Amino acid sequence: MTNQSFSNRDLSVLWHPCTQMKDHENSPIIPIKKGQGVWLEDFDGNLYLDAISSWWVNLFGHANPDINSALKDQLDTLEHVIFAGFTHESGIKLAEKLVALTPAGLDRCFFADNGSAAVEIALKMSFHYWRNLGQTRKVKFITLENSYHGETLGALAVGNVQLYKETYAPLLMDVITVPSPDCYHRESGESWADFSTRRFTLMEQALEKHADTVSAVIIEPLVQCAGNMRMYDPVYLKLLRAACDKYQVHLIVDEVAVGFGRTGTLFACEQASISPDFMCLSKGLTGGYLPLSAVLTSQKTYKAFYDDYQKLTAFLHSHSYTGNALACRAGLATLDIFEQHNIIENNKHLATIMSKMAERFKGHAHVAEVRQTGMILAIEMVKNKHTREPYPWQERRGYKVYQYALTKGVILRPLGNVIYFMPPYIITEEELLLIAQVAWDGLEQAVRG
Repeated sequence: MTNQSFSNRDLSVLWHPCTQMKDHENSPIIPIKKGQGVWLEDFDGNLYLDAISSWWVNLFGHANPDINSALKDQLDTLEHVIFAGFTHESGIKLAEKLVALTPAGLDRCFFADNGSAAVEIALKMSFHYWRNLGQTRKVKFITLENSYHGETLGALAVGNVQLYKETYAPLLMDVITVPSPDCYHRESGESWADFSTRRFTLMEQALEKHADTVSAVIIEPLVQCAGNMRMYDPVYLKLLRAACDKYQVHLIVDEVAVGFGRTGTLFACEQASISPDFMCLSKGLTGGYLPLSAVLTSQKTYKAFYDDYQKLTAFLHSHSYTGNALACRAGLATLDIFEQHNIIENNKHLATIMSKMAERFKGHAHVAEVRQTGMILAIEMVKNKHTREPYPWQERRGYKVYQYALTKGVILRPLGNVIYFMPPYIITEEELLLIAQVAWDGLEQAVRG
């Protein structure tokens, strides 16, 4: 079978995510036959370096032998069982490990199957907590400009991607939106910490004004990933934690994309030494193998729902595949790799290499900023470097980089006109250099029109 034959079959029956399908009249779907490490191979024998970890999920490479072995063992024992009234060893062990690894005070684990579902659960838990305590006015959520928390309706409502919000506006609940601490907008010579601190005053004003009706603030710690990989200083999180305590508002941190080592620590919250009321996890949790998410919360939250059945205080949320045994076993294998191979420390070395290889981009006439937090590096492509005037979105300059990179065997999928590197943690220096060279050449071609 060839790429063309699979592409034809695909386009006759499938509808792909985050895609204008008409693009595939000129840009063929790439059918993947197999993967090994950071590389994917199509049916024509072409190789592609997975520089974006297959949408940020694949931490330790494709066909990872440790995760494969764990899943084969689990498959012979138990694939799935209803998680209401039943449990299993892999689910218990994974919850125990997550409670031990996450910040202090996160003592209860609720499983779901994807990041959007985790966000929905955290929103509902927060609202329901206040309702059980008789504080029925606390029904609003505060979110940041440029934020993204998923695409189910609740998660979409607390995000701030304008195209999505405008398209589905009639279906979404109202939220309070506060300007982002995104340090791309700092003044010349202003530090990330100073800018993030200055921007926090706007959040504090919103909390002071709306505390009586606000259930929670939801935030992506350190990096607004789908929001063009915009970044800010940990001081914002520290200030926010204190303010949420002051105004009696929950803090929900969405670590779906930034968790599990992406920002340089196992969880981004660690860099501010804070503990949220709810932590949402997914993506890298299973090393990119199976859909799984988790919401971690406190014993205090749990107790607000714990009562006699007749009181009707139980939390109302379920998924058929909640606590799937195979997914939980993949999660355990992933966490074992972190523990056994000193991944966080090794990533510091890789992040330094990424930083060095991106130096040349800083001087490019069409690059406004190169920014990095741990294993996430972003290159902001603009029409005018000095004024930071962006290219018109209709020109799709970033998409041109993507198309060029594919011809050179590298998967780069820019966010608008932001090229970013988010590779698996097993990548080599040589492979990082390849990514950088292809990105440079793709950028050069894209800015020529």
